[in-house]
Amino acid sequence: MERLWSRLGEYYRREESLRWEGTFAEYLEIVRRSPHVADSAHRRIYRMIVDAGVEEVDGRKRYRFFSDELFGLDETLEKLVEEYFHAAAMRLDVRKRLLLLMGPVAGGKSTIVTLLKRRLERYTRTEAGAVYGLKGCPMHEEPLHLVPHELRPEFEAALGVRIEGELCPVCRHRLDEEYGGDIHRFRVERVLFSEAKRVGIGTFSPSDPKSQDIAELTGSIDLATITEYGVESDPRAYRFDGELNVANRGLMEFQEILKSDEKFLWHLLSLTQEGNFKAGRFALISADELVVAHTNEAEYRRFVADKKNEALQSRMIVIRVPYNLKVREEERIYEKLIRQSDLRGVHIAPHALYTAAFFSILTRLKPSKRQGIDLVKKLRLYGGEAVEGLSEADLRELRAEHDDEGMSGIDPRYVINRISSALIRRDADCINALDVLRAIKDGLDQHPSITKEERERYLEFIALARQEYDEIAKREVQKAFVYSFEEAAQAILNNYLDNIEAWSRRQKLRDPITGEEVEPDERLMRSIEEQIGVSESAKKAFREEILIRISAYARKGRPFTYDSHERLKEAIERKLFADLKDTVRITTSSVTPDEEQLRKVNEVSRRLIDEYGYCATCANELLRYVGGLLNR
Repeated sequence: MERLWSRLGEYYRREESLRWEGTFAEYLEIVRRSPHVADSAHRRIYRMIVDAGVEEVDGRKRYRFFSDELFGLDETLEKLVEEYFHAAAMRLDVRKRLLLLMGPVAGGKSTIVTLLKRRLERYTRTEAGAVYGLKGCPMHEEPLHLVPHELRPEFEAALGVRIEGELCPVCRHRLDEEYGGDIHRFRVERVLFSEAKRVGIGTFSPSDPKSQDIAELTGSIDLATITEYGVESDPRAYRFDGELNVANRGLMEFQEILKSDEKFLWHLLSLTQEGNFKAGRFALISADELVVAHTNEAEYRRFVADKKNEALQSRMIVIRVPYNLKVREEERIYEKLIRQSDLRGVHIAPHALYTAAFFSILTRLKPSKRQGIDLVKKLRLYGGEAVEGLSEADLRELRAEHDDEGMSGIDPRYVINRISSALIRRDADCINALDVLRAIKDGLDQHPSITKEERERYLEFIALARQEYDEIAKREVQKAFVYSFEEAAQAILNNYLDNIEAWSRRQKLRDPITGEEVEPDERLMRSIEEQIGVSESAKKAFREEILIRISAYARKGRPFTYDSHERLKEAIERKLFADLKDTVRITTSSVTPDEEQLRKVNEVSRRLIDEYGYCATCANELLRYVGGLLNR
């Protein structure tokens, strides 16, 4: 407990140390040393994203800013950062546009905005993200607004910054009345963004248009002081507490923007294009903020179809945020959602989430017009797997076929809800892939937006996911049955490599037992190659490919192991498993196993638990299930 109190003390001391107050002259010195403190909101947010780190993955930029929370959206996020944030940071016309994230439910739109808000709060507590504002300003505006227009070019040249915007009505009144026009005396303070305290981050959510007031965006007359000051144009009689006011210098989230009444949307026209908005009986009020909104595709299409929305539409940058289309990334989404829920203490058997993800991705894919490419092949190609006969060019072509791919299908929340349902139904502390698929199937009838035709299609996808799991389960058990699996696989590899090297050089091999010279074992080589469908006519190319890979590894001083070539690895595993199939079938399906069979089952069960992540419950269920599969 003492440690917790100590940590709280450290936190409050750190917060207190961030507080700063000084004169305008002292602030100018800060700007001279660190010009970034006067950055625009867009540039500050772009720096925040880039400062978190950027890496190159498969020819694309991956921003670590998003990598812990968003999965499978690298292309979308790269487009968001490069085409919007980077361009806006460079002061291109994009900064005068409203950012609209458009996509299906639970696709990641809100997560993107939440990440920007939460991390912007933290960023302003660092030296790189420090923000300063005029003390007492309801919009915590940039202190450089105090500089008269005719002197701004000189200040800009001396400080290396750009000065844009006008003093808000409150600060203009205070400068004249409180400071007698002397900008030197105006106090400046450090600003720490906080959505909870309504500083630098605002959120607007539409409600009933009949009752919602525009004051929620732009502020309102202060009825408590209007009688004291007499006129509505006196800034002391106005509350500058609308979401556009508090979000100045930072970010405003406009939730479900296209559900809002038109009068709210039109206020954004001036803000996005000119960087100001109208409030009460005041001149236009300057605002430097990122406005990010989100909506779904159906509402966006209705919005675009209405010609009277053309002006606002032209001031939007629309970024599509589709569902993820990679199985492994979908699995990571489920893992994240489970960590955030009460399911985190439950054991989920290996491959259960993968199987659910396999089903979900199938529901989001669009059929290809190309012959011989079904949805499963497409799924594997999208997931980065090698698919025989298909190349990187095919992948690009498939992605270009449908511009709306990923904008529909089963969402991640549905799967997590069905996993919860499966747990309740089983009343157990462990669930496996079959439990999850069963729960998904039962939930289709309860899903209000799924049509009869979609349900039939989804049932087919559940069957495909079940087939995928069946193959995984058989491989898992067969692999666990092999003692020192990697050594056995490496032995097969070495034998295969000896034979293809001799075959390629037209040489003979020496029999290790008799010492006699023998021809390369064509039967052995073909028994391995046939496991992955290498035809008689394709065997030469396949063997040469393996030999080239061996040479490449040798040049780099790396050992060539059984898993150094993905397709050869699969062939060796299948060969190994095929040789063991009868042993596995008899042992796992025996009703009254003898002592030796029982010993093998217990040994395999222990290996599944110790090495593969199963618990005692799901390990035994897996063995029984695979025994049944092999007996068919």
